[in-house]
Amino acid sequence: MLTQLYIENVAVIEKVSVDFRAGFSVLTGETGAGKSILIDSINAILGERTSRELVRTGAKSAFISAVFSNPGKKALAKLQELGYQMEEDGSVMLQREISADGKTSCRINGRPSTVSVLKEIGPLLVNIHGQHESYGLLSPESHLAYLDSMGLPQDLADRYASAFLQAKAIRRELDSLNMDEAQKARQIDLLTYQINELEEADLKEGEQEELDGRRSMYRNSEKIASAIAQAKEALDGGDEVEGAVSAVSTAADGVESAERYLPELHTLAERLQGISYELEDCRDELRGYSDRLEYNPSELDEIEARLDTLYRLGLKYGGSVPNMMKFLEKSKTELEKIQTSDERVEDLRAQYQKSAAEAKKLAGEISKWRAGAALDFSARVRHELEFLNMPHVVFEVRQERGALNAKGCDKVEFLISTNAGEPAKPIAKIASGGELSRIMLAVKTVLAGRDEIGTLIFDEVDTGVSGGAAQKIGLKLREVSGSRQVFCVTHLAQIAALADTQYLIEKQVRNDKTYTEVRELDDDGRRQELARIIGGAKITPLTLQNAEEMLKMARDGTPRS
Repeated sequence: MLTQLYIENVAVIEKVSVDFRAGFSVLTGETGAGKSILIDSINAILGERTSRELVRTGAKSAFISAVFSNPGKKALAKLQELGYQMEEDGSVMLQREISADGKTSCRINGRPSTVSVLKEIGPLLVNIHGQHESYGLLSPESHLAYLDSMGLPQDLADRYASAFLQAKAIRRELDSLNMDEAQKARQIDLLTYQINELEEADLKEGEQEELDGRRSMYRNSEKIASAIAQAKEALDGGDEVEGAVSAVSTAADGVESAERYLPELHTLAERLQGISYELEDCRDELRGYSDRLEYNPSELDEIEARLDTLYRLGLKYGGSVPNMMKFLEKSKTELEKIQTSDERVEDLRAQYQKSAAEAKKLAGEISKWRAGAALDFSARVRHELEFLNMPHVVFEVRQERGALNAKGCDKVEFLISTNAGEPAKPIAKIASGGELSRIMLAVKTVLAGRDEIGTLIFDEVDTGVSGGAAQKIGLKLREVSGSRQVFCVTHLAQIAALADTQYLIEKQVRNDKTYTEVRELDDDGRRQELARIIGGAKITPLTLQNAEEMLKMARDGTPRS
């Protein structure tokens, strides 16, 4: 569950730290006070996309931190898989900083992370249900995922996915081999030509680099020869100037003679003698380099011609010699495939029939499971909707067979009728905004026990409802909070009164700047806030009495299951 949330420099929030409790909590406040900013901050810490516009005006960066206690097994496994260790008390701390220039940095338990990792971990810790998700019910494409959340066996789903992908890959290879004879002949001619051209070139690894080096040497032979001659002259000397070899040798002989009278010179004499030998070796090596500069001009022409050939081939076959050699091997493999395609096609057809048959069999098992799950899901959702003041509702799951796809062979769509005697139709054609909210709450309630997510957040799930329906929504949220932490952003007193804990989000202006604060309300604070929700800006003794009565009824009401 979410135990602590810290927000700094996010929109109108300068600095807020909130400790959250277990059970059912509500977030209330005037429209525009900052409730959506709180939800946006939680979304950000869960790895959702955000922007630098979230950073408070004048601040260099925004910072959000959230602490979760007792994460579920899936969350723990995912964290360990990604290389993160738990805190000593078993908690998880997620942190995200967003700079004013749009850059972002993340941490998990103090260790560097990325937004994509937060996005992997987040859905295993918190489930946020907003109005947009209710409208997602209007799209049949989302219905299959809800049905599968009833507990589709993971092993069955994995085996089907493997068989489907294998059949798809074989089908793709089959399609590439299924060409007419004229197309096959053209492809064989092209590949044969390319293979012959590359084989005739007799490509060798490293040849191009070696030829480039030799060409550069021959092109600059005069400069090289001049520099070598200068070095040799410095070593050998000339008619009037003693060279370094001779000078050092003379110095060595002199020190060696002096050594007879001054033994301390022995080491220096040895060093000078060593330098003399080293200079002689350098001189001999320079003579070898001089010999290498002697070449036949036609050899340079041959090098130029060979490099030109490699360049022209590179334009067609990948640029470098290694890439051309890879192209050659690939072309040989492709030619062999085409030349033996008839045998290969027969082999692939047999493999495809086997893989496709396995995929169809597993898809049938999944479809059978879904048919049973649909009956259970429909009955449970109907039961929840009846409780939520939709007594004559008909809720059905329409399941139709289609072509194999990544999820099986089923097309699933939720149908509903909200009026007695009316046939069930697609949700998009029937449900109003308030009905959508209740349908989604019913679905979430049915699926609540199917995962280990410790925190559910409902952002204005009461949209479009009032009166008795609103109270039923509050009771249902309170019921769900018996097994996990539940938050609800609400504008309705009927829901707020049923909460275990109430947090007030209020906006203030100080020194021409706007500040949003979040604080937990005590009993008197809750009474005042409920009175505001009931009666508006002017709180009267009557609205306060009404608020007190609602809180008393909530305390004395039916306990959570």
